[in-house]
Amino acid sequence: MTTGWPLLSSLAESQRAELLSVARTRSFAKGDIVCHEGDPADSLHLVADGHFAVRVSLPSGDAVMVNHLGPGDCFGELALLRPDGRRTATVTALERARTLVVTETGFRRLCEQHPAVHRSLSVLLADRVDSLSHDVLELLYVGLDRRVYRRLDRLARSYGEESRSGAGPVVVPLTQAQLAELTGGTRPSVNLALQRLVKEGVITLGRGRVEVLDTAALARYCRY
Repeated sequence: MTTGWPLLSSLAESQRAELLSVARTRSFAKGDIVCHEGDPADSLHLVADGHFAVRVSLPSGDAVMVNHLGPGDCFGELALLRPDGRRTATVTALERARTLVVTETGFRRLCEQHPAVHRSLSVLLADRVDSLSHDVLELLYVGLDRRVYRRLDRLARSYGEESRSGAGPVVVPLTQAQLAELTGGTRPSVNLALQRLVKEGVITLGRGRVEVLDTAALARYCRY
């Protein structure tokens, strides 16, 4: 379980402990929906364990995964700041996961008592805009294969930080269809890109998972 979130980095240790002591713990099974896009917002979630998919609706009625969140991330803060107070995305647990829930009242009190949290929130939102802008540029100017490798590299680093220290295989428990959502490709095209890594001994593929055998080699394929 993580003990630190960038959003709370401006608080003293005693202040963080006070806030977290009144936060409510929620547990989720794989596939559980935390919130639906358009729902009224009443809380901020701090991701403690596990990973979540963030999906937004398309005009066609379909939904696409636009982000992947893990321990140390948070979600729900944007909805609490919007005038309409509505969730901007649907968030689903990708595996067994836990969050610490701060109520809207608690969040607003936190911001009022500790103005530095507003600055941390501004930095957090700016980083998200920068990340989304980078993803858009990749969609326009980077080929699908490299987009797949870069996303897999980011996922491997996220899962690797939790499961191990030092070198070794890292299991990324996402399906190829989910990787296709994250990279703007189709499942068959993503499979072709992954098969190239399989042939080079960089990864192996299993049911609903990718095992990264050589993280250094995967990073070289990314060519950032």
